[in-house]
Amino acid sequence: MSTRPPADRPQNLLDPGFELTLRPMRYPDFYERYRAAIKNTWTVEEVDLHSDVPDLAKLTPGEHHLISRLVAFFATGDSIVANNLVLTLYKHINSPEARLYLSRQLFEEAVHVQFYLTLLDTYLPDPDDRAAAFAAIENIPSIREKAEFCFTWMDSVEELDRLETKADRRRFLLNLICFAACIEGLFFYGAFAYVYWFRSRGLLHGLATGTNWVFRDETMHMSFAFDVVDTVRKEEPDLFDDALQQQVTDMLKEAVGAELQFARDLCGDGLPGMNTESMRQYLECVADQRLTRLGFAPVYGSDNPFSFMELQGVQELTNFFERRPSAYQVAVEGTVDLDEDF
Repeated sequence: MSTRPPADRPQNLLDPGFELTLRPMRYPDFYERYRAAIKNTWTVEEVDLHSDVPDLAKLTPGEHHLISRLVAFFATGDSIVANNLVLTLYKHINSPEARLYLSRQLFEEAVHVQFYLTLLDTYLPDPDDRAAAFAAIENIPSIREKAEFCFTWMDSVEELDRLETKADRRRFLLNLICFAACIEGLFFYGAFAYVYWFRSRGLLHGLATGTNWVFRDETMHMSFAFDVVDTVRKEEPDLFDDALQQQVTDMLKEAVGAELQFARDLCGDGLPGMNTESMRQYLECVADQRLTRLGFAPVYGSDNPFSFMELQGVQELTNFFERRPSAYQVAVEGTVDLDEDF
């Protein structure tokens, strides 16, 4: 396929087409995100999950229930994100620089899927238990509700081959925002909180090590998606009206509700330092952060009740720089922003 002549190049990021020309570079920030992601390469083989096996034997029945539900969600969560990335984002974000980053993100999602596969093989040695975890979308109502939320927003753009109209572009934006703010930015962050709650009690350090790197990847995925939203807002500001803000706000409220139902399933009557009420506050705090980042008004006004999540950014960076060189394959250059909302 040949590239189009410069006069025919799309003017906006969501214009239909398949731009191939990297020079002159129209969106250099996306290319820099791709380069930064390459520096964060890690492999599942570097995570020692077997060190968690003695800890699993120490867990109470309530804690066992929580961790089994959590790994069941992990079993399919990243696969849903990867499917949407290929079927929707790569198709409609018309920038070769952005598609480089999306290609890298797809690799990272594959690593996450492999990590969670290894996690299930280690944590659930019984084949029937593993089969039940992989079938969680069909068998566990709280996980099925989250999956149906994801599929609703995937289905909303499934038949769009080209973003020809403003209505098409709004539908795409809602899909992008759903996966960045609600799924990667809320569902996964809720899951990370459970992991770091165990770590704060000196348990499951292998799981926490792998989650550190997944956490770092997901934060970059979310930041890239928000950069795409910022670019579209600059190019087509008329798409961002009160109606879109209300749709995004309602979407995040629905996501908080689904994740809170998951919390009720996991926490039951409550565990030491982890219960449905504290998770509700955390989810509302995170949802407000996502709305603020998108330029919309927050709705909850809740504070983060989990001190171990406030420290997560610093702890992850400490682990990043102190681990053996093979932990990340390529040296890190540039600056690291410690102000990211967690």
